[in-house]
Amino acid sequence: MSHSSHSAHSHFGWGSGGGVTTADGPRRVLLVILAVLAVATIAGLVALWPSHARVEHAEAGAPKVAHNVTFPVGTIEIIQNSCPGYFSSGTAEHLSGPGDSRACQLAKVRVDSGDAAGTSIVLPVLWPYSKAGLAVGDQVKLMQTPTPKGAAVQSDAQNGQIASGKGSSFQVYGVVRNQPILWWVIAFAVAVIAVGALRGALALVALGFAGATIAFFTLPSLISGSPGLAVGVCTAAAIMFVVIYLAHGVSIRSSVALLGTLVGVALTAGIAQLMVATTHLTGVPDDTTSTISTVTSAIDFRGLLTCAIIIAGLGALNDITVTQASAVWELRIAAPSMSRGQLFASAMRIGRDHIASTIYTIVFAYVGTALAVLVTIYLYKRSVFDLLSYDDISTEVVRTLCSSIGLILAMPVTTGLAILLLPVHGTQRRPAPAAA
Repeated sequence: MSHSSHSAHSHFGWGSGGGVTTADGPRRVLLVILAVLAVATIAGLVALWPSHARVEHAEAGAPKVAHNVTFPVGTIEIIQNSCPGYFSSGTAEHLSGPGDSRACQLAKVRVDSGDAAGTSIVLPVLWPYSKAGLAVGDQVKLMQTPTPKGAAVQSDAQNGQIASGKGSSFQVYGVVRNQPILWWVIAFAVAVIAVGALRGALALVALGFAGATIAFFTLPSLISGSPGLAVGVCTAAAIMFVVIYLAHGVSIRSSVALLGTLVGVALTAGIAQLMVATTHLTGVPDDTTSTISTVTSAIDFRGLLTCAIIIAGLGALNDITVTQASAVWELRIAAPSMSRGQLFASAMRIGRDHIASTIYTIVFAYVGTALAVLVTIYLYKRSVFDLLSYDDISTEVVRTLCSSIGLILAMPVTTGLAILLLPVHGTQRRPAPAAA
């Protein structure tokens, strides 16, 4: 048996990809490139590791609530769909249409935490919480504000507040959703594991790693003032190195998908940088980013936008590259006599269909996210070109275009890399591994 054929049966998986013989030279080149990129990623993480002093300084500068204001949790004991006596003449007291911001409910709430725990208070529930479908037993987040000494204990219905006997006024500040969201997360995990078995469980672990990377590296690095482009690329590379091998196994097939993904990340990063510059986006499309600017001046908001674009496209990009690598492998197994040119043409046909559906997915996802903005556009009958002058609209357009162009270019690159690893003809079948 030749050296090439022997190495193709490496028990660790580097020499094969699901029973397909790979060429020695290209395989070694692939692994060397990935090793270099892994070292570069680690070096980037070390160089960009956040300064905790800067993060703490930014946190200290974050706007604080007024002195002695607290946010206890309360449980609804009684609720009715009207607020008799709480509003001046001419203001709606009853629930009306779905979008009526005057809608009000009157609730008796038992305070469950804080210095007023055990107290029951009656207060109006104003829009939008009055349209949240609240019922008896639901929990709400309250804002408790101390009443100035000597002030009369009375209701302040215009602000949705009513004073308690402990010298504080309360208002509904939010809805406690921890438990229902936790149950839906559990349902999601059960569905993933039930259908995906071991692969599904490993995908959840990979997702957890991605979240930890963003929480402990990406966010504090951006707050520390690190360049958004570099942070985005390092974040994406670190996540993909772990996610692809963890979710799809250690093999040459996965390595091809990884390299294709990293090439796609680099292309997306370059295109994002160019598009943000040429479209003159500020990176401050909404009130949230405006608020950040009052906390710290270290963040480059255009870099923050570039980083966001890179991360936003990771899922679809990974989907495309893994599918293309698998398509080439399966085509080689099904038709071992096909030439490299024929394999490339067949895999590209599969990729084009996948590209079309993936682009729809990206666009529809952004349309769904921005549906409220689109409704506003429709109501004011503004032209699309006029609306592109607004950062929030233009940001979503640029984000969609960058993600789409990046994955479109990554598809033929990944396909070509997979083809280069295969000999001109032939495949060797091995017993298929047990299903995960």
